Amino acid sequence: MGNMFEQLMNLPLFQGVSHERLEALIEKLPFHFLKYGDGEHIIKAGDECTNLRFIVSGSVKLVTKSRVARLSISQIADAPNVIGPDFLFGLHTQYPYDVFAVGTTGIMQLRKSDYMRILQSDEVFLFNILNYLSHISQNHTFALLSQARGMIAERLSKLILSLTSPSSHDISLHYRQKDLCLLLGARRNSLVNALDELKDKGVINYTLSDIDVLDRKALIKIIKHDI
Repeated sequence: MGNMFEQLMNLPLFQGVSHERLEALIEKLPFHFLKYGDGEHIIKAGDECTNLRFIVSGSVKLVTKSRVARLSISQIADAPNVIGPDFLFGLHTQYPYDVFAVGTTGIMQLRKSDYMRILQSDEVFLFNILNYLSHISQNHTFALLSQARGMIAERLSKLILSLTSPSSHDISLHYRQKDLCLLLGARRNSLVNALDELKDKGVINYTLSDIDVLDRKALIKIIKHDI
């Protein structure tokens, strides 16, 4: 249990919170601890986000599918982590992705109403969630407004970055060339040239239907023109 507290305290939502304060909250509020077997469906795309879900052991796979194009992106998130807290509030509170257990996975779950009680009683938690949501919002804004030359490699990098989290790994984009070209506003030969460029730099591997990201941080450098 002590190791779990240490993991949770490393998460942005719990930064600055003492071990004693966190332990008291877990004992006082109805946190639920759930175990999932390998491949089990934890969250279905379109489910309402009515709970905070923390990965306290193991890993999960998040799969986001486009509604209009034959395109999907998958990523792995390890413990300690939190699943989709940015969908707990706002106009759209449905998860945009399916979440599956990778191996045996432990999830700690807290109802939204109980989390609201924490936010109303403790400014540290309130500032943490505000900073977290602001960080996500600002990252998306800067990605869209960054001083990019509009090259296809940069557009693809922005797409992948916007759909994945900084801590994720084993990122794979599953696509149909026609749909990806339409989404990026690119011709097929331009897309292939961009994919070759990223592959030569060791950022990705790709086939006619899959792009595997080898270095997510390098995608940020692509946008900033550092590579």
